[in-house]
Amino acid sequence: MRVLLAAAGAAAARAALNAAAGAPRAHRLERTNFRGRTVTLAGGPALAAAASLTSAAGAGRPALAAAALTAGLGSGAVGLYDDLVGGRPEHRAKGFRGHLGALRQGRVTSGLVKIAGVGASAAAAAALLGAGRGRGRARSVAHFIADAGVIAGTANLVNLLDLRPGRALKAGVLLGAPLAAGRRGGLAAGPVGAALGLLESDLDERSMLGDSGANSLGALLGVAVAARSGLAGKLAVLAAVGALTAASERVSFTRVIERTPVLRELDELGRRTR
Repeated sequence: MRVLLAAAGAAAARAALNAAAGAPRAHRLERTNFRGRTVTLAGGPALAAAASLTSAAGAGRPALAAAALTAGLGSGAVGLYDDLVGGRPEHRAKGFRGHLGALRQGRVTSGLVKIAGVGASAAAAAALLGAGRGRGRARSVAHFIADAGVIAGTANLVNLLDLRPGRALKAGVLLGAPLAAGRRGGLAAGPVGAALGLLESDLDERSMLGDSGANSLGALLGVAVAARSGLAGKLAVLAAVGALTAASERVSFTRVIERTPVLRELDELGRRTR
């Protein structure tokens, strides 16, 4: 069943990418990547749609399916908004501090909208995950906070990795494959398949995820983690994600990867050289 979900995710993602790239206004999704090549951001909405739908299909329970759709599509939608308008001068800011600084100046940046939107969709998904669970009030609140933090945190973390072709997708596959094999694995199988389905195009610099795809992939993996883990496990994941996110404000992940032989080889695997 999970293999079929992964295959469905891959097929749906490729079909959605072709449809989005061939749409009448597809030129609005064209961007210049780090090497100066023109690529399409259509990979983002393609992954968000395919991964969210197949994650919901493998959820096994209506509440879990609703949580996957809410987190995946919600994060993907606000990410797409940032992808489309984030390059405009009035929306430019770097990092969380930069967006807050812009707000103090009276500017609401698309990045701040994305942060708020990812947080809201994570909170809504967390509420759905907790629906029907018989816990005391204090324990329910603790689980809700942990679930929302894990979903929003993984969405942001995968987005932070999306700086080179294939990097975020590889990270999604490496993180998602163990989740797909374990408890509640149907939630992760489709997203892993969708990531694999878009990997060739991303590595060949024909498409890219942008905030839409990276946020959605991370959020769906967060739902899979939250759905299978106890409170201690979720808090451990949240601490690790928080530490990596804080480190990203001071350390370049790209430089760390380039200076670490194993990580560098994995990062460059399959990527075009020129």
